[in-house]
Formats: sequence, C-alpha cells, structure tokens
Amino acid sequence: MNQEEQQVASHHYLFLGFLTLLNVMNFVDRQLLASFANFIKPALALSDTEFGLLTGFAFIVFYAFMGLFMGALADRLHRPRLVAMGLALWSLLTAASGAAKGFASLALPRMFIGVGESVLTPTAMSMLSDRFPTERMGFVSGFYYMGVPIGVGVSLLIAGYLGPAIGWRNCFYILGALGLVFALVMLCVKETPRKHLQADAAQDDSAQASANVRQPIDFKQTFSTLVRALKSSPALCLTMAGGVALHFILGAAAFDQLWYVEERGFDRAYIAQTTGWIGMFAGILGNLFGGIGSDWFMRRTGVGRAMFLFWIMLIFLPVNIAYRLVPPDSLWFWTGIFAGFFQLGCFFGPTFSTVQELVPPQIRATVVAFYILSLNLIGLGMGITFGGISIDLMRAAGVAEPYTWMLLIFTLLSATAIPLFWLAGRRYQQDRTALLAHSQRVQHLPDHITR
Repeated sequence: MNQEEQQVASHHYLFLGFLTLLNVMNFVDRQLLASFANFIKPALALSDTEFGLLTGFAFIVFYAFMGLFMGALADRLHRPRLVAMGLALWSLLTAASGAAKGFASLALPRMFIGVGESVLTPTAMSMLSDRFPTERMGFVSGFYYMGVPIGVGVSLLIAGYLGPAIGWRNCFYILGALGLVFALVMLCVKETPRKHLQADAAQDDSAQASANVRQPIDFKQTFSTLVRALKSSPALCLTMAGGVALHFILGAAAFDQLWYVEERGFDRAYIAQTTGWIGMFAGILGNLFGGIGSDWFMRRTGVGRAMFLFWIMLIFLPVNIAYRLVPPDSLWFWTGIFAGFFQLGCFFGPTFSTVQELVPPQIRATVVAFYILSLNLIGLGMGITFGGISIDLMRAAGVAEPYTWMLLIFTLLSATAIPLFWLAGRRYQQDRTALLAHSQRVQHLPDHITR
C-alpha cells in the first residue's frame, strides 16, 4: 500500500470513529428513558404497561417504519445531510421530552424521536460499506455498533451520577443541545462515493456515467429488489429471524433497572452506576470480539458469520438463565450482567455484515433499514410492550417477583435464535455465491434490460 492509500485509509477510520460517536449519541438518547426508569416512572405516576408503551411501541413503530423509508432515501440522496437532519430532529425532541408532565406529553416526542433516529444506521452502514472492503465489514460493523454498549452504559452513568445531582429533566435538555452541535458538524462532511456507481462509471462513457450517478428515487423498484433478495436468500431471512428472536429479551431488558431495585433490593443510583460501567466494558469487548472474531471465523472455516453467533449464544445460554434466578450477592448474578452485555456486543458485527453481504449493493441501506424495522417492531416491540403488560397482569394475579418471571420467559424465547443462526451459517456460502453469479450476469446484460 503506498503513502496516498495509507492516508485515504486513515480518513476512513476517522470517519468510522465519528459515525460511532454519533451512534453513541443515538443510543444514549434512546436508552435514557429506560435508564431513568426509577426516576421517571414514579415522577410521572406511570404503570408498567404505560412505561412499556413509552419505551416500546410509542417509539418503535415510528422508528421502524420510517427507517425503511429513510433507508430508501439513503440509497439515492446525499447521505451526510440526511444524517444531519435526523440528528437535529431527535436532539430537539430529546430536549422536549425533559418537559413532559405525564404519559401523553412524553409519548408525543418519543414517537417523533423515532423518526429522527431511524436515519442514522441505514445511512451510516451504507457509507461505511462504500469505504471498506467486504472482508473488513465484520470489524467495521462491530466497531460502529460499539455505540450500543457505550451509549447504553453512558445513559446509565448519567442516570446514576447526574440524575441525583441535577435531575432527569436537565439531563434530557443537555443531551438535546449536544446533539444539535454534532448535527452542525455532520453538515460539513462530504458525500462518500458509491462503489457500484463508480464501477458503472468505469464501463460507461462520461455522459452516461453522470446520468447513472444522479438516480431518481424509485421506491417501487427499490422495494421490489428487496423482496427478490429476501426470496432468493434463505440465509438472509434466517439471519434476520435470529436477530429478531434475540431482541425479545433485549426489549424486555428495558425493565432491568426496575427489577434490580424492586426485586433485587439495590439502590437506584448505585445499580445504574455499576451496570453502566459493566455494560460499557463488557459491551466494547463483545463488539471487538464479535467483529474481529467473526471475520477470523469465516476466513478459517468458510462458514457464515451467523454460525459464530450460534456458538456464542449456545455457550452463554446457561449463564443467562441462572442470572435471573440466583440471589444478587451471587457471583453468577454479576457474571450474568457481564455476559448479557458481552453477548449483545458480539451480535452486531456478524449479523449486519452478513445482511449486507447477501444483497445487491444498490439496496444495502434499504435492507439494513428493513432489518432494523424487523428487530425493533417485532423483537424489541414485543419484548418491551408485552413485558410491561405481563408484569401488570402477574402483579394483579398476586404472582411474586413478576419482573423476574417476565425476564426469564423472554430469555427462553430469545433462545430460539440459536437454531436459526446455525441454519443461516450453514446456508451462507451457497447464497453468497449465487448473489455474486447473478451480479456478474446482470453486468453483461444490455442497458435497456437492466434499467
């Protein structure tokens, strides 16, 4: 690699770091309500069902469906400006959430925060796939998704340290203002050249290449290509289904802070601080292990990265079950907290790189958005919303420790991801080979057929 190429590569890694920082902001703002559960729920006199709706469908429905629309836009429009717009919107609404007086006044900004946050990941993953080679996308996806454990951890630390000092409302105001600053920075970022358009330009004359770069936004064509990709790749569908199943417990875990305080006896500030530090450390390790490890695993075995996730989940399943049942002074309890964040970190690099590798490049942002829609609307949405409803029902029926039983049930539901990831890993290479062969055939067809 010459000096100029090394300099270009350094810019790519710098850009990856900046997008990861934005993802940290994304998950800090998203997780803030769950992290402040022991502050906000009594302050606004919310039931568990109402709290589940606020952290669940009130946010997720708008986030998931608008994400699919934003993903299609990201495949056609100037992506940095699109990210700046979404970041500014969700930051303003985060600040507005701090002024909420009850369920209704908090639900309204939560709904539209989902619209703003839906922009970031499909657009970011699309830009990163144009900057990095396919064999590095496991690491790139894992690094970008370090924003999840860091964001979740930081939100818990904010709740644990700043919550008692300045109040939860001021924390929302400060984070909203910080997001607006990052939105202004994003406006200064140049667009990333799209790989598949550059390849087209190399084969076309200059006039035709210019016409190719400015593509019209054809949502019907984009979504029909997505449907064809799903039908032609069982590995893609199985990977997505495994991710959805895993997200059942991730949604239910929105009640973890309430569980720690009400059924495990912890002080609300102490447990937020402690889980925040554990979450960041374990999550970062998990993201790095999942990204780098899955790249190595696929090179060494030739099997898809989903098989890597199969082994991770299988190994950690006994710990995840024991964690919900043992007393809080047990070593297994703290091991379970660490394992949960580590396993979550391992998930992102393998699964998002796999999803992008199994679809045509012109719909990468769209398929990421569709995957996020599925993860959030079905996985998180069911976990959070039905988790809250089941807690209220079990409490009304006189069930002891309703949080514990709800979390254990959703842990077992999420274990259905294990066979799904095994099947996806076995099928990956066959589907990837078929996609590459199809792409080569399409490149040699006349223009009037491919357009």
